[in-house]
Amino acid sequence: MKTRLTCPCGHRIAAADEDDLVKQAQSHLAEEHPGHEYDREQILFIAS
Repeated sequence: MKTRLTCPCGHRIAAADEDDLVKQAQSHLAEEHPGHEYDREQILFIAS
């Protein structure tokens, strides 16, 4: 299970599970990187 992700901008996300990680990553993208949208599979691909 992947629960950590570091955005190329340096923002780090730590989550309890993959669902939470995807939710937090999509929220970060919407707030900080408008126009950059990734689906669940893409987020989990770059997560660890």
